[in-house]
Amino acid sequence: MATPPFRSFLVPGQLVSHPDHPEWGEGQVQSAIGHRVTVMFPHAGKVLVDATVVQLTVLS
Repeated sequence: MATPPFRSFLVPGQLVSHPDHPEWGEGQVQSAIGHRVTVMFPHAGKVLVDATVVQLTVLS
């Protein structure tokens, strides 16, 4: 039996923080496709996050 593809629960517009980089500030999810989540952080710019590796903290 095949494992279903990973789907992120994040949606565009949500505010998140990166657990390993709190200095990046509150980021806004730009897109979430499979395990790839693109987030715009005020102090790091656009960051592509692998949601199977990093669990972003949802702020709103």
